[in-house]
Amino acid sequence: MKKKLLFLGDSVTDAGRDFADGYDLGQGYVKYIADSLKTEDVTVLNRGVSANRVADLHRRIDTDAIEFTPDVVTILIGINDTWFSFSRWEDTSVTAFKEVYRVILTRIKVETNAEIVLMEPFVLPYPEDRKAWRGDLDPKIGAVRELAAEFGATLIPLDGLMNALAVKHGPTYLAEDGVHPTKAGHEAIASTWLEFTK
Repeated sequence: MKKKLLFLGDSVTDAGRDFADGYDLGQGYVKYIADSLKTEDVTVLNRGVSANRVADLHRRIDTDAIEFTPDVVTILIGINDTWFSFSRWEDTSVTAFKEVYRVILTRIKVETNAEIVLMEPFVLPYPEDRKAWRGDLDPKIGAVRELAAEFGATLIPLDGLMNALAVKHGPTYLAEDGVHPTKAGHEAIASTWLEFTK
């Protein structure tokens, strides 16, 4: 029986996938992971949705997660909870972020018993205004770490790893706007996922 790997998140996960094709993986890190695992007996599903925040993921958790009865669920969510507080003045407190995220993880754990992989949301320091986001994003990253410990999930410290690569290569090499990965950025996320889940 094939192992089912499900990826949930926002535009970083979505990466231009065709919503009409339930098996389209987009052009980002999920596709690179699937390509790396093609010799293994796995089915990979991408249910990233651009512009999603944690509350949006909560609203679609039945149709985009629970119903698939996945074996492994990977979640990368949170940057829009920060971004929208700056662009739309829609603040998501770290308390609300953590509580909604906890409900999502509880349902996945109880109703599917899937292994859970949590990736930290990340932002790189380019353009300049992205640096101001750290005050909002860092506590949310802290919440993701706490939830990973609480649920026995695999934690991928993506923010630190991507920022370390940005120091080496320059932030625009990985994400031209500090958020949406370039091809090199998606490849870095995919290789990190593979490293931490093997």
